[in-house]
Amino acid sequence: MALRNILTSDEPQLHKVCRPVTEFNERLWELLDDMQETLVASNGVGLAGPQVGILRRLFIMDTGDGFIEAINPVILGKKGEQTGQEGCLSCPNEWGIVTRPQKVILQAQDRNGNEYRLKCEDLMARCACHENDHLDGILFTERADRMLTEEELRAEG
Repeated sequence: MALRNILTSDEPQLHKVCRPVTEFNERLWELLDDMQETLVASNGVGLAGPQVGILRRLFIMDTGDGFIEAINPVILGKKGEQTGQEGCLSCPNEWGIVTRPQKVILQAQDRNGNEYRLKCEDLMARCACHENDHLDGILFTERADRMLTEEELRAEG
């Protein structure tokens, strides 16, 4: 396993639509393992392929209950609304207030190509939507109701 470099918002790859994953093999497994290691080292909750320079439709997330790998993900349903603070490993020191669904149904494939559905709520729903946006070249800054000021960030400590 190896740490991958995380691209920042000025990189053109982060603003492109990703292609589907078509091969479920050792290269994919190595990428997913590297992304997990990178996510842990970065202290984040989610990481998408384009953030590490891979323009394929995949992301990983860990909102506290272990890693979830989502390959070729699709959000099938959305319910409710939550508004809260959001950041991104590709946008260091930037935070914004973003409205996302409270609940989503995520359909994806695992590392072996097996399809699954997952009910996501609260932080997991927020993360799934945030990471899925990356696959369409959308950063949270484009979804933010507003960005937090330096004064607001300092006040939070």
